[in-house]
Amino acid sequence: MRPAEMAVIHAACFTTPPPWSEAEIAQTLDSAFAFAVSEPSGFLIGRVVAGEAELITLAVDPVARRQGIGARLVAQFLTEAARRGAESAFLEVAADNLPAQRLYAAKGFEHKGKRRDYYRTPNGARVDALVLARAL
Repeated sequence: MRPAEMAVIHAACFTTPPPWSEAEIAQTLDSAFAFAVSEPSGFLIGRVVAGEAELITLAVDPVARRQGIGARLVAQFLTEAARRGAESAFLEVAADNLPAQRLYAAKGFEHKGKRRDYYRTPNGARVDALVLARAL
C-alpha cells in the first residue's frame, strides 16, 4: 500500500492522535528500522530497534471494521517483528479506545504503564495513553 492510500485510511480513523499526512507516513517508512504490513482496507506501521518492536500505528477503514483485519495485521506485525530480531513488543493506545485495547489484549499485550495526558483531542482535552507490551 502506498503512503497516499495509508494517509486516506489514517484520516478516516483518527482525530486523537491527529491523523498522519502522506509525507509523515513516507518519512516514517524511510527509516531502516520501520516496516508496514497492509491489507486493502488497513495497514500497520511498526519498527524494530535493539531487540524491541514498537507498533507505531494501526488503521482500518471504518467501513471495513469487525472483519478481522486488525487482528490479522497485528499477527503479521508480531511475526515480522520476531523475524527482525525483536524479543518484545510494545505500543501506546488511548485510554478511551476500548475496541483497540480489546484487540491488543486478544493478541497477548498486557498493561505495563500509563502516560498521563499523552494525547490531546481536537477540543483540547487530554487523554492518557496506556502502555501495553508482550514478549515475542
